[in-house]
Amino acid sequence: MAKSEAAKDLAARQKAARRAEKERKRSSDDPRDWGWWKQITYAYKATAKIDKRLTPWMIGAFVAPILVTVLIAALLRGGWVLWIITGVMAGLALAVFVLTQRMKRATLEQARGQVGSAAAALGMLNDKVWAHELGITGTRQQDLVHRVIGPAGVVLIGEGEPGRLKTLLASEERKHAQLISDLPVWVVQMGDREGQVSLDDLAKHIRKLPKSLDKYQVTEVTSRVKALDAVRPRMAMPKGPIPTNARQVKGSKRALRGR
Repeated sequence: MAKSEAAKDLAARQKAARRAEKERKRSSDDPRDWGWWKQITYAYKATAKIDKRLTPWMIGAFVAPILVTVLIAALLRGGWVLWIITGVMAGLALAVFVLTQRMKRATLEQARGQVGSAAAALGMLNDKVWAHELGITGTRQQDLVHRVIGPAGVVLIGEGEPGRLKTLLASEERKHAQLISDLPVWVVQMGDREGQVSLDDLAKHIRKLPKSLDKYQVTEVTSRVKALDAVRPRMAMPKGPIPTNARQVKGSKRALRGR
């Protein structure tokens, strides 16, 4: 009898815990807690505020595969249901792809030309693979150095006036090289001049760097680098480096990535 009561009590507690977790996810503002439809809806609304051509592009992307499959079914004179279902599934996938690509473009366009705009591009990196720190150092003239740690090692990204950045990046490269002398430290100047990497290409450039670390080595490097951060004052990012709308679109990127 006692065991039966204990089992009932345990079942009740588990049911209450599941109910509480479901309620937490329902009211959560973390995209990882949302369902698929809520993630897509959030991403669409945030991007549509900036990109007025998003809706027609998504409609076209959805309809085009359906028309193609209908044409195929008509030519084959059969299999209508299967072909239409295939077209709908392909249309949904293509529409989500269009949403993702235009969302990225909207994020970059909103941030372009503003102090701290590199944050928009760095936010497009998979945060499960690449960890980035904004504004690890800088100048009063709002030249900034950001840092990314991932499979390629340590990547230092500078944005601002090239002359001042050259000195700033060289100093940071020396400091980081002393901590991780056996691992690569990459230096990137963001900009549109010769020898620089544009805002549009920054995330792609970082992803394409030669991979030399596994996830355990990345964790070790991160720990070493934190020792450097601990002995110097934390620099605050300039206020408003990314417009509000761009922040919303960055959030929608996380929503599309979901779990």
